[in-house]
Amino acid sequence: MSDLETKLKASIRDIPDFPKKGIIFKDITPILSDPALLGAVIDQMAALFSDAGITAVVGMESRGFIFGAPLALKLNCAFVPARKPGKLPYTSVGVDYELEYGTARLEMHTDAVGPQDKVLVVDDLLATGGTAAATNALITKLGAKVVANCFVIELDFLGGRDVLGAVSVTSLVHY
Repeated sequence: MSDLETKLKASIRDIPDFPKKGIIFKDITPILSDPALLGAVIDQMAALFSDAGITAVVGMESRGFIFGAPLALKLNCAFVPARKPGKLPYTSVGVDYELEYGTARLEMHTDAVGPQDKVLVVDDLLATGGTAAATNALITKLGAKVVANCFVIELDFLGGRDVLGAVSVTSLVHY
């Protein structure tokens, strides 16, 4: 286990029965309140992808924004938000995807990425992979290439990595 992974695991809180009974929520807010640790997360993600030719980082609403925007700055590329329906002010395109309890939708501006772009998808957590797979599909729908998906936390036992197929997956912490 790396020094960063050890520090992250010491910082991430388990919140039982949130948002519903039987779920153990991985709370990242202690990471966010520690500037050195948050900076180390962004630095590590940037180091992993500094030579990948990334032209855009896409972060999913809402915790993907927290890590995606500073990572895009560090990689000197665009940051693109993938948002819930009705949140974007310009013409947008979306994809619907399945959740264990229904369906959801993510949208991006139609000009957010295009065929010239190499995209890194970033979020705080990989669980079942549904949101990340939908984001990848949305990026592909706009003609861009998804280079990789990067997460702070991966819940290995839920198999989200398998849902993402051939797309490279990197996670800083595994449970």
